[in-house]
Amino acid sequence: MPRECVSLHIGQAGVQIGRSCWELYCLEHGLGNDGTLKEGHDSESSDLTTLYSEASNGKYVPRALFVDFEPTVVDEIRNGPFSKLYNPSNMITGMEDSADNFARGYYTEGRKHINKVSDQMRKMIEACESVQGFLMFRSFGGGTGSGFTSLLVEELCTNYGKKIKLEYAIYPSPTVSTSIVEPYNSILTPHQTDVCFMMDNEAIFDICQKKIDIEWPTYDNLNRLISQVVSSITASLRFKGSLNVDLNEFQTNLVPYPRIHFPLINMSPLISRERINHQSYTTGEVTSEVFEESSQMVKCNQKRGMFMACCLLFRGDFNTTHINSAITNIKCRKDIHFVDWIPTGFKIGLNGSAPMVFPDDELAQVTRSCTMLSNSTAVKEAWERLHDKFKSMYNRRAFVHWYVGEGMEESEFTVAEESITELINEYEELSTACEEGGDDSY
Repeated sequence: MPRECVSLHIGQAGVQIGRSCWELYCLEHGLGNDGTLKEGHDSESSDLTTLYSEASNGKYVPRALFVDFEPTVVDEIRNGPFSKLYNPSNMITGMEDSADNFARGYYTEGRKHINKVSDQMRKMIEACESVQGFLMFRSFGGGTGSGFTSLLVEELCTNYGKKIKLEYAIYPSPTVSTSIVEPYNSILTPHQTDVCFMMDNEAIFDICQKKIDIEWPTYDNLNRLISQVVSSITASLRFKGSLNVDLNEFQTNLVPYPRIHFPLINMSPLISRERINHQSYTTGEVTSEVFEESSQMVKCNQKRGMFMACCLLFRGDFNTTHINSAITNIKCRKDIHFVDWIPTGFKIGLNGSAPMVFPDDELAQVTRSCTMLSNSTAVKEAWERLHDKFKSMYNRRAFVHWYVGEGMEESEFTVAEESITELINEYEELSTACEEGGDDSY
């Protein structure tokens, strides 16, 4: 049965990540820059129709929508080497950006574009046999990423309520920022998706520097690393495998309560081309490394938190016996704590397709990788950090007039802050309950 997914790339971050993801997908599936299947590649080993639609001329077209109110970033795709890959109708731009303002993305500029975006999205969905869900890409801190995505999610909830909405979101970094008002935009966003995988640029920047030996990482380096994560998570949808995981299983296994739907991402091995020849990566080493802080894509201390759910996605030439042995060793570690009401703790995905890298990438080509998606109470640190920044500005009503001037009520700030406070309290209650229950380590 077809399991089609529709990808939605919103705002500058979402569009740039999308460009890297689709280029990597094409590489993995043996597709050329124009979507034609290269000679010698077997389309039977993969399910291209999950993310691509097949055109009448035999080309494969990404089932993806790119939306940004300012045309510069989308124009880079329109005029780039992969310009013939995409359907031009699926690239929607305006003439004014959201100016890092949630209210412009949600109210003024957003209302101008929502009908066109909804119509194009409906056409893509009607061309599918059975849509499984939506993959969304955006940043919390941008005006379009926060404001317009919120408006679009409301449309999705109204028209396609039962379809799963899975999102990859760039979370504001602790000390590095491209916008002063990131805390406002991030907290004003009503977090209505079913599962939200969070990453922050600072954590990914550190991985590029310390693991991949890139002295000054660019956005291209960061986006390519994010695309490796997205590729691993979607591999089970795109390739045949013995223990594949679909979108609904991510939600079922990673979200114990509706509010608590912000899994963290860790990945290994991440290593430069220069060092790959001097290190071995056994199943045990890959599994152990994925639990290390240096592999995290959000800045928070996972060892201070409790794991409520954990999904390990193995990709490449793994043996199930070795995987079981590696997980047994992880359970014996005293620095990894699970809540006492999770009897098994791990969801395993196994896909035989090896990961691939871009030909000119500094990241080494490996035959196996492991991606960990974990729902941990440690993410409370990230939300508390953001909440503190929000309060320090909002207590002085700094920049609020820019939001009110775009048609927003000031009371929406208070409602949004209360919602985040409730989220933090829920994490706090879970942490406290687990600690009172005694030592929950395996």
